[in-house]
Amino acid sequence: MTRVQITELALRDAHQCLLATRVRTEDMLPVCPKLDQVGFWSLECWGGATFDACLRYLKEDPWQRLQQLRQALPNTRLQMLLRGQNLLGYRHYADDVVEAFVARAAANGVDVFRIFDALNDLRNLETAVAAAKRAGKHAQGTLCYTVSPVHSVETFVEQARELARMDCDSIAIKDMAGLLTPQVTAELVRAIKAAVKLPLHLHSHATSGLAEMCHLKAVENGCDYIDTAISSLAGGPSHPPTESLVVALRDLGLDPGYDLRLLEEIAAYFWEVRRKYRRFEPEYVGPDPRVHIHQVPGGMISNLYQQLKEQGALDRLEQVLEEIPRVREDLGYPPLVTPTSQIVGTQAVINVIAGQRYKTITNEVKRYLQGGYGRPPAPVNPVLQRQAIGTEEIIECRPADRIPPELENLRHEIGELAESEEDVLTYALFPDVGRQFLEQRAAGTLKPEPVEPPETETGARTAPTEFNIHLHGETYHVRVTGTGPRHQAERHFYLVVDGVPEEAVIETLDEVVLGGGTEGAVPRRLSSKRPPAAGEGDVTLSMPGNIVEVLVEEGDTVKAGDPVLVVETMKMETEVQAPISGKVTAVYVNKGDAVTPKEALIHIE
Repeated sequence: MTRVQITELALRDAHQCLLATRVRTEDMLPVCPKLDQVGFWSLECWGGATFDACLRYLKEDPWQRLQQLRQALPNTRLQMLLRGQNLLGYRHYADDVVEAFVARAAANGVDVFRIFDALNDLRNLETAVAAAKRAGKHAQGTLCYTVSPVHSVETFVEQARELARMDCDSIAIKDMAGLLTPQVTAELVRAIKAAVKLPLHLHSHATSGLAEMCHLKAVENGCDYIDTAISSLAGGPSHPPTESLVVALRDLGLDPGYDLRLLEEIAAYFWEVRRKYRRFEPEYVGPDPRVHIHQVPGGMISNLYQQLKEQGALDRLEQVLEEIPRVREDLGYPPLVTPTSQIVGTQAVINVIAGQRYKTITNEVKRYLQGGYGRPPAPVNPVLQRQAIGTEEIIECRPADRIPPELENLRHEIGELAESEEDVLTYALFPDVGRQFLEQRAAGTLKPEPVEPPETETGARTAPTEFNIHLHGETYHVRVTGTGPRHQAERHFYLVVDGVPEEAVIETLDEVVLGGGTEGAVPRRLSSKRPPAAGEGDVTLSMPGNIVEVLVEEGDTVKAGDPVLVVETMKMETEVQAPISGKVTAVYVNKGDAVTPKEALIHIE
């Protein structure tokens, strides 16, 4: 009997989509013996945002996670998601870094490399595919499915042929936003299977509510493998439920042969895990047919929700979702998958919050418009391109051809902090976050982000986020969903009052905080490290961020439009420009500072 096999996503993409990639290794290992018994074709457990989240939030060594999972899952292929020449970062790396990373990932336990490029510029897959093959591992060439005036079934079939010529072992259709419809799935699978004699995988998110139908249409038309998530981590921006698809495949005579009772035990375990990380769940985890308009993929929507919530801008989510398709069109209709989803999404957020489109353009958008990520699917907006890069040269070749070998320089830069080749590669992918992680590890000060909401910066007790208010004889149920940054004058609170979303602006007349969160502590007044912005010569931000570089000093003369700062917002870097011409008379920030809007960061007279 023909069998369709399954790749299980619980250890990577499922919790990235539903829990902002926050599940710790300690909550994966206990269920591994059961996962290993099922007989999945593979378990996706590494890559994507997990590497970044391990370093940035969980304070775990992602290489150690891979090693532990390899030991705990001896009978199952381990699979990772690799962004081609971007690896797991947000820029292109030199070929020697790509080759070294793939070799070490293979040595540490990766069996299957699912390799894609965000623009479907297949030149950016060549080095990673060749490296996986040299390591004796399975190289899976991947097509990022999207919908636009320049994408068609014929487009994807020709790209599948090119992947076969590249000597890939299999091909995956990656429907990261859940845009496939059942009819298109049938046509696409049928056409690729007719054109290419390689095993075919389908990866589709449940965002739009169509994924289960698409999976069935795929296997009916010859798809060999499908991706699913255990039911307790399925649905919404995640994926179709594993158990349901197993039952459906049995009915079709395509039984993968998995034990349903064992799957139920695994699902019960992950229900408890999901409860532990409930504060990271997005507000909406059901079907969202709006995805056919904004095309935001599952992993991006939950992280976008969390990022807007942290910045006190959750009320602007609908505006951001409306802006994303406009930015995408300006950039030549790239598929929205990392890093292009972050590039487009962050620029859309900045456009909305700044109240003016492209008033500020991130460095990543500038690099994209110059061709630094590869060839866009369609021509970009020429006016925006001129605004972003002026008369700079457009890159026509494979971007990595312009990057000289860099691994030796990276080894020298990180020095003795790197205890292994894996540490050097961690630094290569995430220089600032990676260095901070390695420094904290050396100092013995690694401390993961708390699962429960943290205390305030001053150590004060946090207020409840869900409560009842009794006012004038009426009772109101209030849930706080987000807060804006603290300013001297006012603060925004985002609430749900008896099921209705509301926004409250609190004007601060006087404020005290109990230090340390202990009873009887002495009140302390809050003070701002920086003055509030007061005039046209003050350099400010439109949204919170972290200072990456300070480009000027007191006494420097600048012209309006000159870059004076580089800031990181939502993992994207942006140059902040001088608002006027004049002399820098004050610099209030240093590299690494966290800053908020309404603060004066630099003063120019």
